[in-house]
Amino acid sequence: MLAADYPFLDVFWTIFVFFIWVAWFMLLFRVFGDIFRRHDISGGMKVLWLILVILLPFLGVFIYLIGQGQAMAQRDVERTQAAQQGFDSYVQSVASSGGAAAEIDKAKQLLDTGAISQSEFDAIKAKALA
Repeated sequence: MLAADYPFLDVFWTIFVFFIWVAWFMLLFRVFGDIFRRHDISGGMKVLWLILVILLPFLGVFIYLIGQGQAMAQRDVERTQAAQQGFDSYVQSVASSGGAAAEIDKAKQLLDTGAISQSEFDAIKAKALA
C-alpha cells in the first residue's frame, strides 16, 4: 500500500538525494582527515580551516579543495608510497631465505672460503634439515 503512495520517480529522487548526502559526508570527513594529518601547517591554521569548514560547510570544503586539492592528492600519494615501502620491507624481513637448500649452499660457500670449519658446516646443515 505504501508503494501506491510513493511514485517510481520519487524513489529514484530519494535514492539520488541519499547518495549525494553520503558523498557529501565522505568528502567532509576526507577534508577533516587531511587537515588533521597535515604537518606543513601550524595548529592555528588547522583551527582556522576547521572553523571555516564547520561554519560554512559547503563553501569551506570547496575552498579547501580548490586551494589544497593538488597538495592533498600529493600527500595521499606520499602516504601510500610510505605504507607500501613499509609493507615491502616487512615482507622481506619475514620472508624465508630460500629454504634448507639455500642455507646449506650459503654454509658450503662459507666452508669453501674457510670462514667456518667442517664441524660448523655439519651443524648448520643438520639445523637446516631439521
